[in-house]
Amino acid sequence: MLAVLFLAVVFLAYSNGANDNFKGVASLFGSRTCSYRTAIGWATVTTGAGSVAALFFAQALLKRFSGKGLVPDALTTQPEFLLAVALGAGATVILATWLGFPISTTHGLTGALVGAGVVAGVGDVNFSALGKNFVTPLLLSPVLAVLTGAALYALCRALRLYYGVNKELCVCLGAETEILPMRRPAGVFAAEALPKLTVTAAETAVCLQRYAGTFFGVNVGRLVDALHFASAGAVSFARGLNDTPKIAALLLVATALNIRWGLLAVAAAMAAGGLLNARRVANTMAHKITDMNPGQGFAANLATALLVNTASYHGLPVSTTHVSVGALLGIGITTRQAKWKPVLGVLLSWVITLPCAATLAALAHWLVRLG
Repeated sequence: MLAVLFLAVVFLAYSNGANDNFKGVASLFGSRTCSYRTAIGWATVTTGAGSVAALFFAQALLKRFSGKGLVPDALTTQPEFLLAVALGAGATVILATWLGFPISTTHGLTGALVGAGVVAGVGDVNFSALGKNFVTPLLLSPVLAVLTGAALYALCRALRLYYGVNKELCVCLGAETEILPMRRPAGVFAAEALPKLTVTAAETAVCLQRYAGTFFGVNVGRLVDALHFASAGAVSFARGLNDTPKIAALLLVATALNIRWGLLAVAAAMAAGGLLNARRVANTMAHKITDMNPGQGFAANLATALLVNTASYHGLPVSTTHVSVGALLGIGITTRQAKWKPVLGVLLSWVITLPCAATLAALAHWLVRLG
């Protein structure tokens, strides 16, 4: 049973990496600062660094996500219960990944703990602790992220204008093929492909935006790109620090396994999931929430990194997903480029996450008990 539990936790970690790893670097790809491959590579390295740091700095989350305080201590020592939690949360996250929805593994784990706990005994779930320690931070974090993202962008924009840094737009030249009907002898018409020159010059997503000028002798465009990469790395580091102990906490029952080896296994599985299965969520995060330029992406990442790292330090189980999407949405609202239709779909997936994970974990617990 402990071996099966270990595999289930690795599956959950893989699902988490597939759904979450790209979130910290989505603005790099969305603003065309770098390619998808470069972005996911940077996310893998920095998330891995956060996972290693979790070995030393994330003990509060490790204890909280063992389920203690939410369900009776007796349940948190049962491999069957923890197996149901891992399967319920993992199945929910991988399903959302296949559909391209960025959801919260934190939310999935919370729902799975509740679902498996209810099946174990309806009086066994501490719903007051659920509201205080889990639901409230999860609900407040996206709201705080929207406000923080908007405020930081406004501050960065004010500083840019104060120091006289201007936006630099490219002119996009290209050739398109246009199919035109051509009259031939004897009244016969035929289609012929002719080249057509196109010119675009506008502040839109099809034209790259960079910054002109220098700041204390440093090229502003290069400085913004460097800060953007640094902020993306900080977000990914925070995610590794925040999420790795949540998943590894399910292995605390396996006393024969040193928890540090469990944390390393979780980190490796998260990296694999991001490298192999992150493309659909990447497209949603990078292109379906808001259009952005490098400066706006930097402001969103800075807001996300500040909130998630602060939460990790205080042991609060906030969702990196909720914070990251909230920060991007805050930028989109400020610039009036938010794409509300796909955003509403993402918000609906957040509402469904907890009951879906609870249902799947309850079903898994029932099947495990039958076996």
